[in-house]
Amino acid sequence: MIELYLDTVDAEQVARFNQCLPVKGVTTNPSILAKAGIGVNQSLSDLVDILGADARFHVQVISQTVAEIVEEAIKINALPYDMVIKVPANEIGLAAIKRIKKQNIQVLATAIYSVQQGFMAALSGADYLAPYVNRMDTMGGNGIAVVADLQTLIANNNLKCMLLPASFKNTQQVIEVMKLGVEAITIPVDIAGQMLTHPAIEPAVQQFDQDWRAAFGDKMSFNS
Repeated sequence: MIELYLDTVDAEQVARFNQCLPVKGVTTNPSILAKAGIGVNQSLSDLVDILGADARFHVQVISQTVAEIVEEAIKINALPYDMVIKVPANEIGLAAIKRIKKQNIQVLATAIYSVQQGFMAALSGADYLAPYVNRMDTMGGNGIAVVADLQTLIANNNLKCMLLPASFKNTQQVIEVMKLGVEAITIPVDIAGQMLTHPAIEPAVQQFDQDWRAAFGDKMSFNS
């Protein structure tokens, strides 16, 4: 089954969607944490109370050199959770990923904007790849096509790397990506909400209720 992540550290929203969706865990980045005004330790402590001990958390390094990224990755991985270390898929990041994998640490290559960039990250040992679907679209590219090509290359080369697409503007992008057979995905909470709604749902539910009450009053189904 696909691994479903929420791209947020908003504990209230994570609790909301965890009630109705099979949430595997949470993805974060420095911008998300900065906007929320909460650090890694506090946010993960709050979220594991909601999601449980089996939750997986993706946390991004902020270091800028290979040696510092590796050191930071080791320390993040030492946190008492199921951790995946997010590393930008640039030249320095790929060098760091190769070293981090020697420590048997799970890695997600992030900030992927092209097929070649993602494929090189996969060859360097990344466990997950995070292509930025909508960001590619806004730059004149085709995010869905990039995901499709990466999925093909990973399959053709028998790589164990999993695609975890990110950056979505609408539910159609999410559905198109999932149709490609990706094994993981992360969505913002506003998109998660949109995936559970449709203007026809509530009128249909109300009609069911009206028809039932007209025929059976206040009786419950099991008493009718």
